Amino acid sequence: MNAVAKTDLGRPVEGVLWMLATGLCFVGVTGVVRYLGTDLPAAQSAFLRFGWGVLFLIPTLAPMLRAGFPAGSLRLFGWRGLFHTAAVVFWFYAMARIPVAEVTAIGYLNPVLVTVGAALFFGEALALRRILAVAVALAGALIVLRPGLREVTAGHLSQLAAATFFAGSYLIAKRLSQMLPASTIVAMMSLSVTVALAPLAWWVWVPVTGAQLAWLALVAAFATGGHYCMTRAFRAAPLAVTQPVTFLQLVWATTLGAVVFGEAVDPMVLLGGAVIIGAISYITWREAVLKRAGLTPPPDAGTV
Repeated sequence: MNAVAKTDLGRPVEGVLWMLATGLCFVGVTGVVRYLGTDLPAAQSAFLRFGWGVLFLIPTLAPMLRAGFPAGSLRLFGWRGLFHTAAVVFWFYAMARIPVAEVTAIGYLNPVLVTVGAALFFGEALALRRILAVAVALAGALIVLRPGLREVTAGHLSQLAAATFFAGSYLIAKRLSQMLPASTIVAMMSLSVTVALAPLAWWVWVPVTGAQLAWLALVAAFATGGHYCMTRAFRAAPLAVTQPVTFLQLVWATTLGAVVFGEAVDPMVLLGGAVIIGAISYITWREAVLKRAGLTPPPDAGTV
């Protein structure tokens, strides 16, 4: 049976560094998928990306499966696989159709949806400050999308769906990080998502070139590294420390889109992303302060 040492959240510098590495890895994923465009169907691209991930992780899979899993973890892995499968298909579709910065900014809704999901499914208190933070973050999403002032495309809607399903996946990952090592969580995610994507990829399969396979292998390397770094960040420091670091990912993504793909820098996208991250960073910091003070706010707490 796998055992994991008790989580130590008292390493803030390490947590920030792991989260910086997470952001760089995911920007790398974004850039390569944007470069590949729409030549491959989203489900097929996602399947090949995760298939490469499984190949990278083969050395860890056999001993991991022999060692076994804690009670209840396989069910969580199954649910995470389903959520993540839906999320990556929607994400690959969006990434090939809307600017890099917009994909990243809308993706910042993940922590907002995680907050709501934690209240709905894990029974966490949704105090007034959390509700206000969610409202501000949703306002940030409206700044990015600007419905009525410009066309909201299928790519935008797909990224909103991806953010929703990724939030479900991350909620389960947070629970699993208290039960198993980061390497096991990443390996099982890659395995379960590859299996779930296989029939979808087969249904839409088109011929693949060697260059496309090589680029998707690079996507897999970046993505696998990103998920591993993110899990390590969860275990090293509180979210109040690591959450604000994620805003740098929007800066890097915007720079990538402008320099590599010639995409216009949209100030409203940067503003909307900053609003979302600001709201989530505030609520995360505020709850960390209350925790240090030994306070447990009631469900109807009104302090902002």
